Formats: sequence, structure tokens, C-alpha cells
Amino acid sequence: MRWLLPKSLNGFLLLGLSMLAAPLLLTILQATVQMRHLSEASQRLVIDSVRTARLSQDIYAQIALLQRSARLYQVLADQSVLIAFREHDEQLRATVEALGHQLRAPEAQQQLRRLAAEQDRIRALVLETRAPTAEPAQLTQAYAAISDLASGAADFSNRELDNGVATLRAQTDKARRELLLESTLLLPLVLIALLVFTLRVSRPLRQLDRAIGELGRGNFAQGFTVSGPVDLERLGRQLEWLRQRLMDLAQERNRFLRHMSHELKTPLANIREGTELLMDGAVGELESGQREVTAILRENGIKLQRMIENLLSYSAWQSNSTGLELSEFPLRAVVKQVLENQQLTLVSQRVRLDVSVEDIALLADRGKIRLVLENLLSNAIKYSPRGGVIFVRASSQAQTLTLDIADSGPGIRPEDRAKVFDAFYTGRAPGGHVRGTGIGLSVVNEFVNVHQGTIQIIDGEFPGAHFRIRMPLRGEPRVPEGSQADAA
Repeated sequence: MRWLLPKSLNGFLLLGLSMLAAPLLLTILQATVQMRHLSEASQRLVIDSVRTARLSQDIYAQIALLQRSARLYQVLADQSVLIAFREHDEQLRATVEALGHQLRAPEAQQQLRRLAAEQDRIRALVLETRAPTAEPAQLTQAYAAISDLASGAADFSNRELDNGVATLRAQTDKARRELLLESTLLLPLVLIALLVFTLRVSRPLRQLDRAIGELGRGNFAQGFTVSGPVDLERLGRQLEWLRQRLMDLAQERNRFLRHMSHELKTPLANIREGTELLMDGAVGELESGQREVTAILRENGIKLQRMIENLLSYSAWQSNSTGLELSEFPLRAVVKQVLENQQLTLVSQRVRLDVSVEDIALLADRGKIRLVLENLLSNAIKYSPRGGVIFVRASSQAQTLTLDIADSGPGIRPEDRAKVFDAFYTGRAPGGHVRGTGIGLSVVNEFVNVHQGTIQIIDGEFPGAHFRIRMPLRGEPRVPEGSQADAA
């Protein structure tokens, strides 16, 4: 059956819409015809009912006029009254004839014929009575009889109206049952069409969605194929080509970073060694101004070395996501070591520390946790004003570590927040600082993720940028899904 299906997505959609639209249109057309038929029937029923009721009321009124004019004629024997009697008599005859056209039941027709015969008898009795005497008994009986016959005709008209309403109700119920049956029969067809559409279109769309998600997360290692309509398969091949191209570019980038970093480390080591010799006085004592310049050179050499180490760490992480080297260690000792390494920079920037770290034993990769702290602290120092304060907080609750590092700087701009965790993205550097590589926070995010932790930007607790890390005190490593880099 598959070869009967269209090969392109447009053709398949057209077929699916046709399969759904054709029976729906047929059902709507039939429902429209039935509704029109019922509407016309109900309109005829209302018109006939109103006309029949009006004719029945006219008969009662005309019988009363006929009886009144007959009595006046018997009393007055006036020709003008006789003329009025004949007019009422003619009107009653026309009304009875019109009601006969409205009522179709044989019993109703017979009742009207009897009413007409009784009217003829009244006419004969009135015309035969010439003197103004009392009303004959026969005439009295005739008036009573014709009134009873008029009431019977009204009853017949009411019964015909009830029968018409019942017939219309039965037709409406029948039309509703037919539409319900057709809708019930249409439901399996719709379900089959939806199932075919789901299997034929939704599955390749989900494959494409997963593929694009993997590409967006930077996971280029696993290939993917798309099976379905030819245009979706062609799109899948294009995405596979894009994956290969992105993987090649990522490998080329990592090779470039490794080579560049290694090439920079050798001359940087010579510069740092020479700076240390100058600071130690190996070539003679330095004056205070010379020593200050040399200290600046040494400080920036340390910063440059840290940037190169970040590049190497990021490149190694991207090219080979090795497992964690787990060990149990006190977090307070690692924080103390990181703060001591940054002491010179803190003093030169005149930045104060506000540290509150609980005595927490952490099962994690000590080297990666140290690098996380170094990068966050370096970022806080970079963006803190002279004389500012850096806050370091660490606490544990329910086997979860909460680590907060915040500064008193300008904070993170709203337009940078969406990109601050992207690799190689560098926000606006404060005055007097060199623009970073955009790797520091990227490495932080990668290492926190692999420890099954999260990093967030918090507002309101501290004046500047505030990063909060939550991670289990004792957890298994998680394989990263891709690079979500942050910019320092």
C-alpha cells in the first residue's frame, strides 16, 4: 500500500486533506439539504396553523353575526337586515370552504360538510320566517348544532396541527440520527487518516527536531537519518551534511586552540620567568616605580596564563569528554587555596572579601571545582570597582551544595544574559580591563553540568553579578550533551 502514497510532503498533505475534507463536505451538504427541508416543512406548518386558527376564529365570529342578524330580521322584518344576513351567510360559506382546503383529514371534511348543510338549513328557516315572531325551535336547534359543528371543526384543526408537529419532530429526530450515524462512521476514517499522517509525517518531523536539537547542543558525534517523504529525507540529508561540516569545524577549532595555546605558553613562561627575576633583584635592585611596573607585568602575565589554561581546558573538554576524577575533599580548603592564589590581584584592586563557607565534604573532581572557583572569582574581580566587595557563600542542605559568588559591580546587562553562557561570547568589559576570551564561564558551565549541577544568575540579593551553583554533594558524573559556554 505504501507505493500508493505520494512521495512528497505536499502531495501527502493534499491527499490527507482530501481524505478528511471529502466525507466532511458530503456530510455538511446532506445536513444542509435536510435542514432546508425541515425549515421549509416547519415554515409551512406554522403558516397553515396560523391560517387554520384564524379561519376557525372567523367561523365562530361569523356564526354569531349570522345569528344576530337572523334574530333582528325575525323581529324587524327589515330588508336591510335581510341583506346583512345574506352577507354574513356568504362570508360564513366562504370561510367554511377555505377551512376545507386547509383540513385534509376525511373526518374533518365530513364535519365541514355537515356544518355547510346546517348552514343551508338555517338559511332556509330564516328566509321562510316572514313575520316578526319569536324564534322557532328548529332555528334554535340549528344554531346550537352549527356551533357544535364549528367546535368539532376546530378540534379537527387542532389535531391536524398536533399531527403536523409530531411529524416534524419525527423527521427532525430521523435527520439527527442519520447525521449521528454518518459522524460515527466518519470517525474511524478520520482516525485512520490521522494515524497514517502521524506515521508518515510526524515521525520524520520528530527525527528532524531531535537532529536539530542535537546540533544546537553541539553534539556532533552521532549521525542521524530521516525516513519519510522525499523532501523531508532530502532535508535530513542536508542536516547530516551540516553535522559533518560542524564537526569538522569544531575539530579544526579545537586543534587551532591547542596549537595556539601551546605556542603561547613557551614565550609567556619566558616572560614570567624574566619578570620574577626582576622582582627578585637578580639584575639589581629595582626602584619603587620600576618595581610597580614589574608587578603589573607579573600580574598581567598571570592573567594571560590563566586565559591560556582556560583555552586548553575548553579545547580538551570539547575534544575528549573524559570522566571525572572523583575524590572526597573539604570545600573550604579549595576555596582558601583559590583565594590565596588571587591575593595579589585582590590587593592591587583593593577589593575586599566577604567569605562564609561551611565545613562541607564534597565528592567531586577537585581540579575542576578549583577551576570553577578560580574563573568565577576572576570574573568577580574583573567587574568589581576599586574598593568593592566580593561575596563568597557556601552551604549545604538535603545533600545539595549551594555556592554563591557575587560582586559589587555593575551586574550583567539584560541583553547579555541570554548569551553570557555561550562559548567565546565576551560582554562589554569595564573601563581599564582587557576584554576576556569568553571561555571562563563556558568552562564553569561545562564542569558544573558534568557534576549534575546547575548555574544561575540571581537578582536582588547582592548589588552586582550574582552566580549561584547547585550540585549534589555526592553524585555520579553526567555525560555532557554539548557545549553551553559562558563568557567571562
